[in-house]
Amino acid sequence: MDITLDKKNSTEAFIKIKLKENDYQPKVEEKIKDYSRKANLKGFRPGKVPNSLIRKMYGKSILVEEINHLLAHSLTDYLKEQDLQILGEPLPDLEKTKNIDWDNQKEFEFEYNIGFANDFKYDLSKIKKVQQYEIKVDDKTLSETIENLRIQHGAMTNPEITEESDSIFGEFSDENGEITNKSLLLIVNIEKKERKKFIGIKKEDTINFDITKAIKDENYKAQILGIEKEKAAKLKGKITLVVQNINRTIAANIDKDLFNKVFGEGVVKNEKEFKAKVAESITNNYTREAESILWRDIHDKVIDGTKMDLPDEFLKRWLLRTNEGKISEKDLDKEYDVYAKDLKWGLIQNKIVKDHNIKVEHQDVIESTKEMIRAQFAASGIADNLEENIDAFADKYLKGENGENYRKIFNQVQGKKISEILKEKINISIKKITPEEFQKITYNL
Repeated sequence: MDITLDKKNSTEAFIKIKLKENDYQPKVEEKIKDYSRKANLKGFRPGKVPNSLIRKMYGKSILVEEINHLLAHSLTDYLKEQDLQILGEPLPDLEKTKNIDWDNQKEFEFEYNIGFANDFKYDLSKIKKVQQYEIKVDDKTLSETIENLRIQHGAMTNPEITEESDSIFGEFSDENGEITNKSLLLIVNIEKKERKKFIGIKKEDTINFDITKAIKDENYKAQILGIEKEKAAKLKGKITLVVQNINRTIAANIDKDLFNKVFGEGVVKNEKEFKAKVAESITNNYTREAESILWRDIHDKVIDGTKMDLPDEFLKRWLLRTNEGKISEKDLDKEYDVYAKDLKWGLIQNKIVKDHNIKVEHQDVIESTKEMIRAQFAASGIADNLEENIDAFADKYLKGENGENYRKIFNQVQGKKISEILKEKINISIKKITPEEFQKITYNL
């Protein structure tokens, strides 16, 4: 066997594998003899089928199978020896394979195209300042959140006449008779100038309104009318709503019942503690969002500051071939930059892990899973007696999805360890802002 590497450029190469008869034939003969011993053919006693007959019947398929097996192992071993950080998988030259004469050839030549990342270095010291947001919960945000919690856990009633905070259930139709849909409409989602048409009406009343003036949000328009977003965007003219029911939520009282529904039995004992706990939850939510933005900005700056060449054309061919029928060349061109960016980040992460000897222990994965479960139960307000069963919950989760859950938590833990190192190395400035300012930032992302 002869294997050679021919570099096309800094990120692509061709591997040629030449096989001679003595590279594969001993194994082929061994398999033919094995087939002969196990074959059960009419007219022959078990184990007495002549090798010549097996060769005639199965020789070509045995030859192809053995050569493919030999190629796969030889290629894998060679890539390990060369210490090449290949991307994707080796692409065989299919045209050359088509021209093989399996009946008569004794020597074979196979060619594979491979892609790999060039040698790169990341330099965290050159990354400019990154902004981290610290959000202070103000009285307005706290009051609005508490009011939302009161509505969320309030009681549903069906009043006789609508008010601005109500929702209307009814049948929507257009003047052309093309739309008929029963749906729930929130009056607060109607544009303010048009809202008065929906206030002070009763069950079985009919409302005629201009859809383009009343609802600007195309997604919401499509939802209540039961049509596709594209059709909703083009829709004009009058819509008729026949009122079938009126729904109103009476906000819950700020009392022990609300405290228990939101945070679990006995966690909060009075209104002061309730407000403090709500403020803490809001702060934690904003902190998580701010951390996510910080991590995204660091991620982008590290990638942008790292000179790395990828075998773009090779990767596109590989993606098209491995996803044949699932993705078009046009779609790939649109999505490739995102794919390439994620790939670069994965390579940089691997280098950071190696350079800083980052290790994720099994116990790290278990503890991270427990933290996730605690947070989920706390958010649901059903954290009672959780600790008694948390080990079983964690074990069940990590064994789920055929190991995918374990891999996901492992990557999250590793990501946190990487982020801690990056935060130590990168200049991060703290900026204190209001919830409204933060919402504007997240809206524009």
